[in-house]
Amino acid sequence: MSKVSLAAIVRYCDRLLRTAEVQDYDRAANGLQAENRGSVTRIAATVDASLATVRLAVAAKADLLLVHHGLFWAPAHPWTGKRYELMGCLFEHNLAVYSSHLPLDAHPRLGNNAQICAALGLKGLRPFFESHGQCIGFQAKTSISRADLAGRLHRATGVKPLVIPAGPPICRRIGVVSGGAGDDLQHAAEEQVDTFVTGEGQHWTFAMAEDLGLNVLYGGHYATETFGVKALAAHLSARFKVPWTFLDHPTGL
Repeated sequence: MSKVSLAAIVRYCDRLLRTAEVQDYDRAANGLQAENRGSVTRIAATVDASLATVRLAVAAKADLLLVHHGLFWAPAHPWTGKRYELMGCLFEHNLAVYSSHLPLDAHPRLGNNAQICAALGLKGLRPFFESHGQCIGFQAKTSISRADLAGRLHRATGVKPLVIPAGPPICRRIGVVSGGAGDDLQHAAEEQVDTFVTGEGQHWTFAMAEDLGLNVLYGGHYATETFGVKALAAHLSARFKVPWTFLDHPTGL
């Protein structure tokens, strides 16, 4: 069984993802969030760190869990109730957790948005959608029907997207930002895209999309954020010669 230093993987991830440089929400706490006893023999990847996914990682015999949404979005204390169970499960089963939120969204090769663009067949990507001082998405010029784009997104995620057909039927400038960027349609429109692919948005974004003349494709917050952790885990597996698995725990949101 191959065994790799946890510290070596963490150092590599921090450099690769520019963890210290990419700004994020205050509670994102990107990087190593929980240690194990120092070595890694199997990597698991999932979107959300939760008691359910930690148990899935334990069942998969992983000792490193890569996540997009980490352990500490809510206040990290007290360690009671379900949080006590979660922490206890990590420590009992020697499971480390490494989280990468906006750094993984923004990565030009392994990130959610780069991977979605590749799955959609978009090329000639340019930076798009500034968040916390850096661009986290990508945009591309092309010519594709709105219906064809929706079909590509469906095939890429396995989830039928919700389409707001408020822009032109032929999409010529497409912006992609995974997750919950639907609340920022104005931001996307200001960068002159005619079509915006993201995860989810609130009810009022339908009317805003109509006002802006913007096609919006909501592919699902969870579904659009499976890409980065899979790509990162596969990359680490190849580099460090340890197996990896994806733990699918969809939210339907």
